[in-house]
Amino acid sequence: MNIVIIGGVAAGAKAAAKIKRLLPDSNVSIYTDDTHVSYSSCGLPYYIEGNFEDYKALLVRSVEEFKASGIDVFLETKIDKILPKQRQVLACGKDKAWLIDYDRLIIATGARPFIPNIKGVNDFDNIYTLRKIEDGINIRNKMLNSKKVVIIGSGFIGLELLEAFVKNGLEVVVLEKGNHIISSFDADMSLLIRERLESIPDRNFLIQTGEIVSEVTGTNGLADTVKTLSGKEFKTDFVVICAGIIPNSELAKNAGLEIGESGAIKVNKLMQTSEPNIYACGDCCEEPHIISGHSVWVPLGSTANKEGRCAALNAAGVYTIFEGVLGSAVSRCLNTTMSMTGLTEKEAIEFGFTPVSATVSKYDKVAYMPDVGEITLKVVADKATGLLLGGQAIGSLGADKRINTLASALLGHLTVHQFKNNDLTYSPPYSPTIDPLLDAMNILCGKITRRC
Repeated sequence: MNIVIIGGVAAGAKAAAKIKRLLPDSNVSIYTDDTHVSYSSCGLPYYIEGNFEDYKALLVRSVEEFKASGIDVFLETKIDKILPKQRQVLACGKDKAWLIDYDRLIIATGARPFIPNIKGVNDFDNIYTLRKIEDGINIRNKMLNSKKVVIIGSGFIGLELLEAFVKNGLEVVVLEKGNHIISSFDADMSLLIRERLESIPDRNFLIQTGEIVSEVTGTNGLADTVKTLSGKEFKTDFVVICAGIIPNSELAKNAGLEIGESGAIKVNKLMQTSEPNIYACGDCCEEPHIISGHSVWVPLGSTANKEGRCAALNAAGVYTIFEGVLGSAVSRCLNTTMSMTGLTEKEAIEFGFTPVSATVSKYDKVAYMPDVGEITLKVVADKATGLLLGGQAIGSLGADKRINTLASALLGHLTVHQFKNNDLTYSPPYSPTIDPLLDAMNILCGKITRRC
């Protein structure tokens, strides 16, 4: 059997390794237009920061290691066309093009940075995005020879880079077109994140919301000024655009495969596309949301790995269902942990629920412990049924622990009533006697229709 995989970062590499173990006699090949295969793009901000010196620490598996296990990897090779009726793909390398037969095809083309419509954004060599290994190397090298930087966008990557640059002594300006930073959180939680960051004494960064970048200007091929529609100007040594990403679904669309409302590839629970012998996984495809039941596009590294495994199993004939996602995520910026799972309050309204929420601010452990920190936790539930819908937490390192616990409850479709007597662990170095999660549940009990 010939199995062709397009893309080889997270989902594609995972799919290749799994399917080769399942079908050792099959011909498995990975085609990627990247210069590297099987690496952790999520670790790039921490490489830039200097947590480790050698970018090769991000490489999970080399071309030689794939080759040793019987998997051929073709770097800097673009698949230009999928021909479903012929069961072929057209590959284009540096100096040739050729057709490749497949019995099963797995599309793992990922996503690419979104570039806003900004005058001059393509005219300078020191304007960067962060997606690939080379991006991280270039940004780190530029950072080490700079004093000022402007970040356009304030999502997870934008804030992770804020931390990296601040810790390397740069003056940082973050420009966000929306009214709140990290807009995947509810507005009240986004505001708390900003307040925590801006409470840092002697900080050398500035966060500006409601600012739409209109133009980048410079001289001699290098940007030195970022301008906004409101008339503000910010001097800089370089610019990093962190304005979101777009699924790479055009190849699938041009082949006649069904595309979802988000613009990502539509798949079923087996990771099959509208062509049964073509699968898709990772940042290029949609997935069902476990709470809302709607198809969503949630591009996360953890999801990509799970989807790659599921696609490989089904392509090998092992029936396996991918149930969906909760959108569980965590990030860090300057000692503030930001974590979330399930639906925000805003999303719950959009999907037809009648949400109620409880927000608790509390120490993450007993107050007399020397390294005590604070967590603000928001839990969302449905008013009529008491069904838990989601949660967000910010603060100390213990924030993600509460969200991970809540994610398990969401996966089990638990209600507030079922969760509130949960036997969570307690010891002074780890938790207060009543965990913030349980405090939130008790508050929610007074807000839902169903009695607790």
